[in-house]
Amino acid sequence: MDVIPAIDLLEGRCVRLYQGDYAQSQVFDENPVAVARQWAEQGAPRLHLVDLDGAKAGHPVNLPVIEAIVRAVDVPVQVGGGLRDRQSVANLLATGVQRAILGTVAVEQPDLVAQLCQEFPSQIVVGIDARNGKVATRGWLETSEVLATELAQRMAQLGAAAIIYTDIHRDGTLQGPNLDALRELANAIAIPVIASGGVSSVTDLLSLLGLEPSGVTGAIVGRAIYTGDVDLKEALRAVGQGRWQDVPPDFGTSAFA
Repeated sequence: MDVIPAIDLLEGRCVRLYQGDYAQSQVFDENPVAVARQWAEQGAPRLHLVDLDGAKAGHPVNLPVIEAIVRAVDVPVQVGGGLRDRQSVANLLATGVQRAILGTVAVEQPDLVAQLCQEFPSQIVVGIDARNGKVATRGWLETSEVLATELAQRMAQLGAAAIIYTDIHRDGTLQGPNLDALRELANAIAIPVIASGGVSSVTDLLSLLGLEPSGVTGAIVGRAIYTGDVDLKEALRAVGQGRWQDVPPDFGTSAFA
């Protein structure tokens, strides 16, 4: 299972939101490029970037920063936020970004998703961000009536390479991932699922291994690696070597203190 550091971009800075609330943002670093280099040097298999300004505006905003990050690291980069038309996706992938993450258009323009999956095979990922099982859109500012599992099944049929599932109520809270929702989603589709939201410790990461063989192939970690609750190098080693059933009950962040 991949452990994937998140870099959320707001006004060109590396930030974290609490439950997707733009009013509750915390700046962790003024230099996202330096942050990206740090995670790559520590062994991150890929980086997950979110253009928060773009998600709110409906079009990419932090493209210069994203391009600088792609040039600075030698690991794959996936990016979401504000990708709501073909040209935005094409422009992003032309920078060297490996995968474009679509969110709002998956609900509002499924035909566009199908077109992009055909034009850019294996490069289109769908991000499903849910509140109480229902999909949120437009930078999490709106909540639809679409069920997350139903949307995942439709996107898999259209050719999406993977699904990134975020439980908004867990995002930025360090309360642990929503294992039940992830298990249900992963069991409903045949394409990989990447977990996002709530990871607070290596124990949480190992608990995701316990979902195997459901198809959860990665976990995006944000706030926890910035606060030090998760040490990326140790997390990568633990996930690479361990399985949940082999881990003692008291294993947690203290094991890596």
